[in-house]
Amino acid sequence: MSILVPQYTLSHLDELEAEAIHIMREVAAERERQVLLFSGGKDSIVLLRLAEKAFRPAGFPFPIMHVDTGHNFPEVIEYRDRRVAELGERLVVASVQKSIDLGRVAEPHGPRASRNLLQTTTLLDAIEEHEFDAALGGARRDEERSRAKERIFSFRDDFGQWNPRAQRPELWNLYNGRIRKGEHIRVFPISNWTELDVWQYIARENLELPSIYFAHERLMFRRDGMLYAVSDYVQRLPDEEPFPAWVRFRTVGDMTCTGGVESRASTIDQVVAEIATTNVTERGETRADDRVSEAAMEDRKRGGYF
Repeated sequence: MSILVPQYTLSHLDELEAEAIHIMREVAAERERQVLLFSGGKDSIVLLRLAEKAFRPAGFPFPIMHVDTGHNFPEVIEYRDRRVAELGERLVVASVQKSIDLGRVAEPHGPRASRNLLQTTTLLDAIEEHEFDAALGGARRDEERSRAKERIFSFRDDFGQWNPRAQRPELWNLYNGRIRKGEHIRVFPISNWTELDVWQYIARENLELPSIYFAHERLMFRRDGMLYAVSDYVQRLPDEEPFPAWVRFRTVGDMTCTGGVESRASTIDQVVAEIATTNVTERGETRADDRVSEAAMEDRKRGGYF
């Protein structure tokens, strides 16, 4: 007599979720002082949900840290504070303004000035101050070419630098988290996800997002082929006249270097439909800091950037 064995199959999102939860638990098992980097953006919001699934009903084994440039979208800061309060977890705010006040970095000036690059010093100072040995982030390989070649466990020396030629192999989902004193690792649990995967997961889990991710009318101006939001943080050039436009933002960052896209997508399903048909990456379309040079992101990452 034959015995029928039930067949279990995981969906694509289930497999990605299981891998990410496994990675988070591996970090918790291998390292003593972790932190979850949180920008208020969609990727870090997904990380929060994955952390809930990995560790609830206990609390997170790490605090949540936001590197705040002081020039963030106000909708994102409001969401950040409310979401962390709902979770009942501890928030660490690493302030770029504080770094400027202490003389650690110099405030840039001019129409194209941005505090985005200053985040590296603020981040590394916060990691040293709190003695974090592992920082979990929401970077994904499909975002940019330097992130595509980075391992899930990305090792940083005692200066916070990344050497792409000295990465450890990650065979059969085995992760080596050994480090020397002063070093730390960056860990990317959703490295294998795509932008579309993230949005489909947000839809499945019914996750709330900051309102700027959905179409809204806003005063914008055009610069270098990108649409920027009018704000007190950005000095416009004489020919950069503001105009109302319906836009949404594909990624969250400093207002001085983050562009929007023209859109009428006001629901998650409508955004998913737009993402499914686009052939331009989110950073390629909306982040001015990645347009400085062909290796702009890799240069920043070598120096300690996210």
